[in-house]
Amino acid sequence: MANTAKKPNNLLNVPLIRSFIKSRWYPGIFQWAGIIVFSVMVYQLVIGTVNPSKNFGSSMTWVLWWPIIPVLFLVLGRFWCAVCPFGKISDIVRHVIGSEKPVPKFLKKYGIWLIDIFFILITWADHIWGIVGSPRGSGYLLLVLLTMVVATSVFYERRTFCKTLCFLGGLAGNYSRAGMLELRGTPDICRTCKTQACYKGNEKAEGCPMFQYARTMDTSADCNLCANCVKSCPHDSIRITVRKPTSELWGIKNPKAEHAFLAAVIMGIVFVQNITMLEIWQEILQTIESVTGTTYYPINFTIAFVLSIMIPFALLWGTAKITSSLGNHATAAENFVKFGYAIIPLDLAGHLAHNLFHILTEGKAVWFNTVSLLGITLTGELGFASTEAVQILQYIIVALGTIGSMYAVYRIGNRVNSMKLLPYYTTMILFAGINIYLFILPMTHRM
Repeated sequence: MANTAKKPNNLLNVPLIRSFIKSRWYPGIFQWAGIIVFSVMVYQLVIGTVNPSKNFGSSMTWVLWWPIIPVLFLVLGRFWCAVCPFGKISDIVRHVIGSEKPVPKFLKKYGIWLIDIFFILITWADHIWGIVGSPRGSGYLLLVLLTMVVATSVFYERRTFCKTLCFLGGLAGNYSRAGMLELRGTPDICRTCKTQACYKGNEKAEGCPMFQYARTMDTSADCNLCANCVKSCPHDSIRITVRKPTSELWGIKNPKAEHAFLAAVIMGIVFVQNITMLEIWQEILQTIESVTGTTYYPINFTIAFVLSIMIPFALLWGTAKITSSLGNHATAAENFVKFGYAIIPLDLAGHLAHNLFHILTEGKAVWFNTVSLLGITLTGELGFASTEAVQILQYIIVALGTIGSMYAVYRIGNRVNSMKLLPYYTTMILFAGINIYLFILPMTHRM
């Protein structure tokens, strides 16, 4: 009976995948490998050379890991969160000295807002203190985050840090909504289940580290694909299926303002990351300096940073008001929250396109610095592709993101008259145009 209820593309119907996912090797084999690499990275960041182009930790973090992480979110959802070294360390600490107290009500209610704030602050701090360009700064940032993970795990149950405080978790949650993989329970089977093993756990596996019930889950934003529910479910109700990218965005039952706000913030941060690596950045700084009357960088950058974040937010809010005035029977606030999810494909595209520049024009630094740990010295060009080739790929990625966002607008709007959704279509094209313009301009390198 159970098998007939499953979708045809359920990956757990493949015997090899099913046996691996249900084995003790998953996700442990990835987690321990991640901890080993992470340990070497942190050691190199804190103890190794201060030259980021020669530091193994810097190249692994900012030229390899950071560029490919949005690709993982798109293809595999929050799989990274299942194998993240921080998550595994959190589990170890809880098992050894954790008190397993319930998550505080404050974190339950405002966790996503805290994630939004942390994401903004970390990005701001990077540009003020040059964290990305400093191996020591990158190492200390990772150690601070690790301290937060350990402290949270000592006091609170499951993965409280991942759920309510991790800035990367917030990014993963938003991007995974547009991802190609989803884990769900089979409704007809879950409806009669009395054990709730997916949430509570049993002798086969712990309960869901992200506090999710497979039966009621309608989003991939809070699913780490850790497979605890796959192992513990006594009815084989859980399915892991491949879906069309962005298909979740118009089926969210309870859209939230904090998610829409984060989507707007990410667009602004992508703008900041691009602008500060362009030649025109110095001209922008000089313009701000003429207004503020000071050359103090933290003040002038903060103004540019806030403006970059506020522009997408203001555009989306203005679009929501205009759409409301066209008679779509929703307030501006309701439109902002509901259609805010539609910008996620463009966020993802902008992030991917920006990072594509680093991995394709600086990617060999990862290999050079890896073999240097073995005492082998390699030199040469760091890039795999020319700037022109990278730009073409960036334009294609932004175009695909634009199509995804516009289609999400169409579906969120329940396929209503296109004229009523025209403000949103126009805004998405405007965001795409800004991204394309920034990618046309010459960009500097990290390494």
